[in-house]
Amino acid sequence: MVTFPSRRSPRAILPGFALSLGYSLLYLSLIVLIPLAALVLKASSLSWGEFWAVVSSPRVVAALGLSFGAAAIASLVNVPLGLLLAWVLVRYEFPGRRLVDALVDLPFALPTAVAGITLTALLAPEGWVGSLLEPWGIKLAYTRLGVVLALVFIGIPFVVRTVQPVLEGLGKEFEEAALTLGASPWQTFRRVILPPLLPALLTGFSLAFARTLGEYGSVVFISGNLPFQTEIAPLLIVARLEQYDYTGAAAIGVGMLALALGLLLLINGIQVRLSRRLEGE
Repeated sequence: MVTFPSRRSPRAILPGFALSLGYSLLYLSLIVLIPLAALVLKASSLSWGEFWAVVSSPRVVAALGLSFGAAAIASLVNVPLGLLLAWVLVRYEFPGRRLVDALVDLPFALPTAVAGITLTALLAPEGWVGSLLEPWGIKLAYTRLGVVLALVFIGIPFVVRTVQPVLEGLGKEFEEAALTLGASPWQTFRRVILPPLLPALLTGFSLAFARTLGEYGSVVFISGNLPFQTEIAPLLIVARLEQYDYTGAAAIGVGMLALALGLLLLINGIQVRLSRRLEGE
């Protein structure tokens, strides 16, 4: 007697697809979509000319340029630094490794305002580091460089925690085989290690960029908040709210949202194309 395997799908741990999808869409709507829709709706009370006048004013353009530029530079800096830190934590055993691994998450847990006050006290001209750099004419606090440093501090865990599990899954066998076959350390890194890490590095970059783009607490103290120089876009939004200009604040927020969404979609597109190319190889 021939028996056929049952075509019934195995019992799922989570609820069925329809119920899971319903819960997911409800949660996404309550947490993300409805607040964003309210922001767009508030800004829509302005005419197109009034909206464009707000988002294209020189002060807003300067603040948006600083926020996006500093977030991009800090995320680019965090990519090699995060890769190096993840490499040390995964590939080497040393005393205090678990402590260093735990310290990576400190920017996650530390209130951003505390981080801003700490960095400002450290990098100010009278601080421990700032006083050493002051005689050389190097000023970090209340400059754009200080803003980038604060965002590097905030964004580094995103790159490390994204790359670390990929490195753990990438055994040493491939490196040892490449070295045995005569490849140099640089060739081994570029041709064997880097390709499988690229999607994770791009993900870490996009996460760090998205997190640092709207950062307020850690930047507001160290930036100095000088209009057209060190003023970030989130601070400009807060200033509009304090002046009860809710539509103006919403217009700046919608401008940031549109730019951030476009950049993240571009990064995700690059990541998908890169993943497909690696799978094809």
